[in-house]
Amino acid sequence: MQCVIICAGKGTRMRPLTESTPKPLIEVCKKPLLQHVVEALPNEVDEIILVVGYLQEQIREHCGDEYLGKKVQYVEQANFSGGTGDALLCAKDLLEGRFMFMYADDIHGAQALKKAVQQEHAILATISDHPEDFGVLAQNQDGTLQGIIEKPKNPSSNLINIGGFVLDTRVFEYSVAVSQEHEELLVTDMFTQYAQDYPVQIIEQETWIPVGKPEDIEKAEAQLCPE
Repeated sequence: MQCVIICAGKGTRMRPLTESTPKPLIEVCKKPLLQHVVEALPNEVDEIILVVGYLQEQIREHCGDEYLGKKVQYVEQANFSGGTGDALLCAKDLLEGRFMFMYADDIHGAQALKKAVQQEHAILATISDHPEDFGVLAQNQDGTLQGIIEKPKNPSSNLINIGGFVLDTRVFEYSVAVSQEHEELLVTDMFTQYAQDYPVQIIEQETWIPVGKPEDIEKAEAQLCPE
């Protein structure tokens, strides 16, 4: 099984740390963020596709053709501020069947990822005290995903999208419709359309540590490697 990991952005919120280092190689507990992500992937994932852009040479040198026992392929996102959906489209020609989709700056617990790949289609989620700041998951009566509502003023639930999907290449069928409706092509918009036609299971993640700003590193290390 393949896993697409987005590694292309400039990491502007992480400056000044990202002025000379790509965000996926910023260290938490003396390990690059990308290593945390790949180490949590289940054994079913035997190949990773890294979507690279900003300072990509460092990522290519760090990972090589095989990283932590998994084959590595690279695709370049020329416009690496073009949105998550654009990043996924860059990997389209390398993908076959079902695959995972992850962000390089979110640390996930391995157990939920293992549960996710056992589903035909899945999305990772967690409970938030401030769901209005995130993409809120709307559910069908059977508990599957109805859609992702970005930063709603009046959230219908406190269950939020945390970036982590199991889907298949049919998701690309929705890219044109989404791009016509939105200025930026986002994976979440594509996945909302995808969920109208395929039952997407919601998997709750107990361990989710987003690392978007320099101060998040200290928080992450307090949780992952306390002294």
